Amino acid sequence: MSKTQDIDTGRRQLLKGGAVMAAGFGAAIALPATASCDAVPEAFDEIVDVLVVGSGFAGMSAALQAREAGVSVMVVDKMPVFGGNSTINGGAMAVAGSELQKQAGIKDSVDAMVADMLSAGRGMNDVEMLKLVCNGTAESCQWLIDYGVNWKPFVQHFGGHSVQRVLQTVESSGAGIIRPLIKAARDKGVVMRNQTKLEGFVKDLDGRVIGVEVREGFYFPNERTGKIRRIGARCGVVMATGGFGRDIEYRMMQLPELNNDLDSTNHAGATSEALKQMMLLGANPIHLDQIQLGPWASPDEKGFGTASQFNTIATYPHGIVVDVRTGERFFNELADRKARADAIMTRRDEHGQPVYPIGFTNAEGASKAQTLDWGLKYKVISKADTLEELATIYGMPVNALKAQVARWNEAVKSGSDKEFARPMQEAIVLDKGPWYAVRMWPKVHYCMGGVKVNTRSEVLHLVTNQAIPGLYAAGEATGGIHGASRLGACAVAEGVVTGRNAGRNCAAAKAIVLKQE
Repeated sequence: MSKTQDIDTGRRQLLKGGAVMAAGFGAAIALPATASCDAVPEAFDEIVDVLVVGSGFAGMSAALQAREAGVSVMVVDKMPVFGGNSTINGGAMAVAGSELQKQAGIKDSVDAMVADMLSAGRGMNDVEMLKLVCNGTAESCQWLIDYGVNWKPFVQHFGGHSVQRVLQTVESSGAGIIRPLIKAARDKGVVMRNQTKLEGFVKDLDGRVIGVEVREGFYFPNERTGKIRRIGARCGVVMATGGFGRDIEYRMMQLPELNNDLDSTNHAGATSEALKQMMLLGANPIHLDQIQLGPWASPDEKGFGTASQFNTIATYPHGIVVDVRTGERFFNELADRKARADAIMTRRDEHGQPVYPIGFTNAEGASKAQTLDWGLKYKVISKADTLEELATIYGMPVNALKAQVARWNEAVKSGSDKEFARPMQEAIVLDKGPWYAVRMWPKVHYCMGGVKVNTRSEVLHLVTNQAIPGLYAAGEATGGIHGASRLGACAVAEGVVTGRNAGRNCAAAKAIVLKQE
């Protein structure tokens, strides 16, 4: 035998042995390369019926729904504060057929909401999961009310929705949903553990997920902090770990242009390690390159800030957005998020640098914008008594700006926007100041991609397309529902509805016998 043949034979034997070893370990536990790969543990440090990883809209909804079914539930979260992105979310939920819609005489339907989301998603949506979400919004809205969530007494019109169907918490924040859910969960005996980071999944010899390995006492982002422990889950594990909008390296693998030049609205813990752990189990990742930019953000502040709420409540439904170089509109201000963000991102100079558009409205249009005073205080929002003053502040051609406002006012009076076909249900005549304006530039906001699930919220395997036993997922951790673009206020809808669905189905799964040390 030649030396080359000897090497090739040795390589084949090594690969064969490695495959056997991998198969053996894979049947027991899927962990990162830095973690140990032991056999199925004889006993766990703790055992519950349902273990939920993540404490946002999806996680807390899953936990409460499972607890309502009478099983024991634990929620773990790697961060020191519960809630994740959901706490800093705008607290807006799209609901088809809400009581507030009926009181306002707004005609809506589940089919209409499905159609709107399909249009925004460019037809890439998982239709069955989309229908599940839309069908569940009205009932889940009441479920939230029953747990103490308070909505503002009016319905809003967000971009891409054909009618007004958006409810918003009185706090204008997702904290108005998360806090009542956490309180209810604790009152019902759900165990809540923060600073507890997922390290990997524990499986039995049949391949069923029977628990997780975690680091308790974890101090983000110090990866080696905390003590390794194992938590068993008799019924299953629900993954509600959100997206990876703050994971610059991983999001650039999907879309290289989303580099660190672009800020994000996400909290620091919105990273990809939980997604990767599910993929190591064989979970099917879909639409990972569909990452949404929020078209209402401002370059003059970090994260969500004050401009996002101002533009959502005031500028987009009641004002207009113009290019500072021309003083003219250049897109439909109530298009879906992708269309708006794509349009704004085209505003660049000859060197490719951003030329920030200006969104503005008057006092009437800004009357319900709760962040107006804060935006003025921190100089994110500017106030001008006249259009001439507004043009001076931002260096816009005053005559062109005044002509654009005049054209807009004629469109409002006629009820038809001939320039960009914008819906006009909440459009107002902009005929007097004072004016309130903000510079605009998109920020990384939401991951439409994640792991594929079925309508039971079971995570599906990449090869077999069958459910991975014992593993469920909900919310932004999943992919496919929104297709290429998520409509505003549909994250809360998705999180709550799919979270409840995952919690319900996980709690109903046949419990297995596990041993505790």
